[in-house]
Amino acid sequence: MPQDTHINADTAPFIDISLGSRDIVSKELPDGTIYLRSAENLKEYPRVLTERLLSVASSHPERTFIAQRDASGGWASLTYAQTVEKIRNIGQALLDRGLSTDRPLVILSAGSISHALLSLAATHVGVPFAPVSPAYSLLAKDFKKLDHVLGLLTPGLVFVEDASSFDRALKGTSISGFDIVANLNAAQYGHTDLAELIATQSGDMVDEAHASIKSDDLNKMLFTSGSTGPPKGVINTHRMICSNQQMFVQSFPLIQEKPPIVLSWLPWHHTSGANTVLGLVIYNAGTLYIDEGKPVPELMKTTVENLSEIAPTAYFSAPSGFHELIPYLREQPELRKKFFSDLQMFFYSGSTMPDAVVSAMDKLAVETVGARIPFFSCYGATETAPFALTVNWPDSRSGLAGLPMPGAEFKLMPVDGSYEACTRGPNVTQGYWRQPELSKQVFDEEGYYHYGDAVSQIDPDDLRKGLVFDGRMGENFKLTTGTWVSVAALRGQFVSAAMPLVTDMVIAGEGHDSVSALIFPDLKQVRKLTDLPDTASPSQIYAHKSVRAAFQKVIDELARESSGSSTFIARAILLADPPSNEAGELTDKGSVSQKILLKTRKNDVNALYAENPSEQILIAGS
Repeated sequence: MPQDTHINADTAPFIDISLGSRDIVSKELPDGTIYLRSAENLKEYPRVLTERLLSVASSHPERTFIAQRDASGGWASLTYAQTVEKIRNIGQALLDRGLSTDRPLVILSAGSISHALLSLAATHVGVPFAPVSPAYSLLAKDFKKLDHVLGLLTPGLVFVEDASSFDRALKGTSISGFDIVANLNAAQYGHTDLAELIATQSGDMVDEAHASIKSDDLNKMLFTSGSTGPPKGVINTHRMICSNQQMFVQSFPLIQEKPPIVLSWLPWHHTSGANTVLGLVIYNAGTLYIDEGKPVPELMKTTVENLSEIAPTAYFSAPSGFHELIPYLREQPELRKKFFSDLQMFFYSGSTMPDAVVSAMDKLAVETVGARIPFFSCYGATETAPFALTVNWPDSRSGLAGLPMPGAEFKLMPVDGSYEACTRGPNVTQGYWRQPELSKQVFDEEGYYHYGDAVSQIDPDDLRKGLVFDGRMGENFKLTTGTWVSVAALRGQFVSAAMPLVTDMVIAGEGHDSVSALIFPDLKQVRKLTDLPDTASPSQIYAHKSVRAAFQKVIDELARESSGSSTFIARAILLADPPSNEAGELTDKGSVSQKILLKTRKNDVNALYAENPSEQILIAGS
């Protein structure tokens, strides 16, 4: 559609796409507990994800399944037919080595073609595997977390992409007794080359192993972040993964109508990147381009370069990813034209999407293709494969959790004026690997998994309008006045009001009588407010009167609109040092870890509550 400068982005139509039903069935008990589910039944799904891979390879053997930048800067790729041949051979090699539930495959490196082949080969022959955060090997000062997960898993084989990068970790871990396979520099370090596994000739053993897999067999272990304790290995069965893909398809039928083209940076040791994105491509006969960029300033150019060549049909990212992408889309017309040319949906999870980001993307889409591209989201956890609730309708409000997907049953239990979210269904885990006591703690007598999250109704008189996320119950806190602070709601409100000047923030205040905030400004955006030279440091920029005035205005406006001490930020500090990956302050999705950062920046928190605050501190109403 040609550009029309007269179109109002706020009222422009959304592109025409197929979406699933919002009809629900609900029941409320006298104690206020609410049960609800989708009125639509879950349809049949495969026994094992690779059944769908085989089907696509049979009907579209030459279609590209996966691609990744090679050393020359071009795209190395595999077709579906090539992928099936290789995973059968690798599967034979895994069986020959006696890998099993007691001796699983562990993958320490990031998403890659090699990673995909190994994980799919293991899936195909029923060998459990576990993708582990590369940070445990590459960024950690010690190897406590790596030792913990390897000790819990007792692997028979460990894969790394490049033996040279992981040599320090493989020598430093206290766990032993496993073989090591690498794709690069294997011989140099005395390891087995992945090419040897690929060269193995598959036989009847592969078909027999595949045929013997049951839906409720263990497929993989995915580890929780470990931000509040040692990482837990979440059992992921074949049923969980396949049923969740079918839930997604019924919620978003557009995904099946046209084979998806996806460019994704989301990590594969996380449920969204592996189960959702990689699984979605296979389930719907699409193509995945691995993006080695990330939504941080120093890596965003890699993503932009990839998007200048690849036109996605669906774009999956964290809110920070959209925030970082918007300036490039504004400044590069050809990139914008390519990006929106075939795009049908935006999808985010893991955090609230700021209104300003949605508004900015709406404007860019309308200017480029004459219609808005809807933002969708789902709610879930590693324990639910991951999704159970979905917002599968265009809605400009942020923080929505949605309604149950087909097949998911929900229970809302009244707690402190809100509800605790609980679910059961074919997508829900059996528990934590080799940690039965932890498993018992998260299930109730009815078999519902308890997320530990708070949700509320958008409209108490109409459940069909959906649920809104009210934050982690363990993250929310009470002020000394006895008033609860909803961290997610307050954070989302501030970030939306301060966009585009802020990248992230953390809410503090437990043990105090007022709420405060540690703010990470967007250096590129706030620099525009000053007349400082390019050589000015972040500290000099954040101390500039224009920058402080801009944030002061946001704080004052939210304070005026608030309904009490728990609903506005009384004091704030602008932090010049960005969140540190090494210190564990950032999650793999690029968002800030609230609990860890409050510990690592304890001096800043103390400064916020000093009796005589320094000039650095912004105070509401001052």
